[in-house]
Amino acid sequence: MKRSTFSVALMILMVTNLLTSAQTRKPNIVVILTDDMGFGDIGVFGGNFVPTPHIDQLAKNGLKLGQYYSGAPICSPSRASLMTGMYPGRWNFSTYLDNKKHNRDAEQADFLNPEAPSIARIFKASGYATGHFGKWHMGGGRDVKNAPGFEKYGFDKHVSTYESPDPDPLITATNWIWSEKDSIKRWDRTKYFVDQTLAFMKGHKGQPCFVNLWPDDVHTPWVPKKDDGYIGNFPVGQEDEAAFKLVLKELDVQIGRLISGLKEMGELENTIIVFISDNGPLPSFRGSRTGGLRGSKLSLYEGGTRMPFIISWPGKVPAGKIDDQSEVNAVDLLPSLVKLAEVKLPAGYPGDGIDRSGVLMGKPSFRKKAMFWEYGRNEVAFKYPKTQDRSPNLAVRSGEWKLLMNSDGTDVQLYNIIKDKNETTNITSVNEKVTNQLKSQLNNWWKSLPRLTSK
Repeated sequence: MKRSTFSVALMILMVTNLLTSAQTRKPNIVVILTDDMGFGDIGVFGGNFVPTPHIDQLAKNGLKLGQYYSGAPICSPSRASLMTGMYPGRWNFSTYLDNKKHNRDAEQADFLNPEAPSIARIFKASGYATGHFGKWHMGGGRDVKNAPGFEKYGFDKHVSTYESPDPDPLITATNWIWSEKDSIKRWDRTKYFVDQTLAFMKGHKGQPCFVNLWPDDVHTPWVPKKDDGYIGNFPVGQEDEAAFKLVLKELDVQIGRLISGLKEMGELENTIIVFISDNGPLPSFRGSRTGGLRGSKLSLYEGGTRMPFIISWPGKVPAGKIDDQSEVNAVDLLPSLVKLAEVKLPAGYPGDGIDRSGVLMGKPSFRKKAMFWEYGRNEVAFKYPKTQDRSPNLAVRSGEWKLLMNSDGTDVQLYNIIKDKNETTNITSVNEKVTNQLKSQLNNWWKSLPRLTSK
């Protein structure tokens, strides 16, 4: 063979091998879990507080779901549902974690059992580098000193906040969630977590990465940069809409930095980005942050559990796709992302979610399995919204029907959630058969959950 012919053949072989390698390489996965973001906060979901061009562009480059549900209307259990792919009540999570007395009074655990399934551990077992950057709130902080470390859940690296087993001293100068003494100021936290995410992925170039990017924003207290023109008090009050707008604007800027950083690394095309929120907003500004949906954080009405959802995977997930038909639950993300990455679930994995990877790839379908929620097992350690936004403490969604009731069987409410997504008309009296079926199904599910008898 002539030297020139050999060289051409060698080049063809190298290109073929590179293409084959690119096609078989597993995708990075970045799960962005915002804190207390309402269904109607960002522009692409109808929000008009401030422009959110970078998040909106993420949706234009991918898929937007209109019926995505968190696992709970409050942070700790909603995060546990994402981590495990199981209803949080199965691990005795039903409200936010606090000190040991609060947890005991609330009849819940002090931390997520390290024997629980973990999405990070599953990806790590398949060769992924795993990182958690941001809020944790599944154990640790206050007087809970025995919470397992991040490595017990399968994370190689972590940078986290006060409510974790290993707070980063740069953002926890005092024994509290936020302080003016913190080296990384509150308004720079999301930037810090984005920086940590990009540095982690650069450090693992050539190895697929699974990353939780879980910022504090847009949870109160809203503390904008002082040079942004804000003249309010620090930390600002609960109802300060001007401060909220500045914090939301900065969050969008940092999402833009994440996308740009991935592009500069040459990783954007091979990265699945999921953008969601842990639960509904508080305050909701008279329902404007929920897009008019009833309820808010702390409520099992739609405003507390129906969340914005965006998934981007350039060249794989159809760009500009809007799916308002398919129901997807937080517990579905673990089996769905595992399927998209062609990673194996552990033998005997006991998840509550179902594989919705087809939906995430742009093929709408109805969810054929009911979804359940619990918020609160007693009246001791739980806070609820007032008046009409205070919901019963249990709920089930099955197809077009959503039923809510208290665990003692009182305050039964039935809604056709397709025709009445704002839950304005209780139709139990004219749908007795459906009501009784769902009451029985919900009651049986609730009774199947474990109970803590002692601490």
